[in-house]
Amino acid sequence: MTFLAVVQMNAQDDIEANFRVIESLIQQGKAQGAELIVFPENFVCFAAGKQRETAVQFESIQQRLEQLAQQYQIWIVAGTLPCPFRPDGSIITDGRVRTASLCISPERTEARYDKIHLFDVQVGDAVGGYQESAVFEPGDAVVVAKTPFGNIGLMVCYDLRFAELSLMLRAQGADMLTAPSAFTYTTGQMHWQLLLQARAIDSQCQVLGAAQQGWHVNHTRQTWGHAMATHAQGRVLGEVTDAGAQLTVVPFDLAEQNHIRSAMPLLQHHRLIHL
Repeated sequence: MTFLAVVQMNAQDDIEANFRVIESLIQQGKAQGAELIVFPENFVCFAAGKQRETAVQFESIQQRLEQLAQQYQIWIVAGTLPCPFRPDGSIITDGRVRTASLCISPERTEARYDKIHLFDVQVGDAVGGYQESAVFEPGDAVVVAKTPFGNIGLMVCYDLRFAELSLMLRAQGADMLTAPSAFTYTTGQMHWQLLLQARAIDSQCQVLGAAQQGWHVNHTRQTWGHAMATHAQGRVLGEVTDAGAQLTVVPFDLAEQNHIRSAMPLLQHHRLIHL
């Protein structure tokens, strides 16, 4: 049995203030026996228009997170960070950045996933429309990180709406899926819990949905929150219901999950249907 922590934050545009909250949450998770802690999207800096400025600090921020993982002997899924270069080191020259989610062990950064699906949608909230593709370059690689307690399939926020990604991660050996997110209040209220449960049922993976919550940057954007973990059969294992920086710690039983998969072998039964 392993214990995993899923974080809710109300990150703002002050990196140092956010890091104080990050370390406090790591301490709380560690005190409750967590071996892994998952942070939400934009957890180090939540500020529209500052992505490129924050991206310049990518490597120094990564080093700080690696130091925290080593200090507290805990695995970290580092939500998302804006990064000015691709995984192969090539610089993005059109002014955009990548949205990178890092999996960090107590020794090093073990994996990097760049968000594939970008949020270009119209939402009935105060912002109205979102166009991530204007700021971010999409990733193009499916990433599974190996850990001592199971393989992590890395996803980010809008990726949750695309079931085929979770199935690809499962096919590549994922035991759990992480989904650092910053769902809008409107879309989160409608679909957040349903999507976490659906992706768990599709993939027979435990799903860890870290979340931003509340108002950000002078009340210009509101996120839904409700950081949540769902069991491989879809039931909710833990949920943050209060506002602000909180976490929920949930159990993960790989042997039980493997038994569920063997009793209902969805991956072997899967047949492609071409529309």
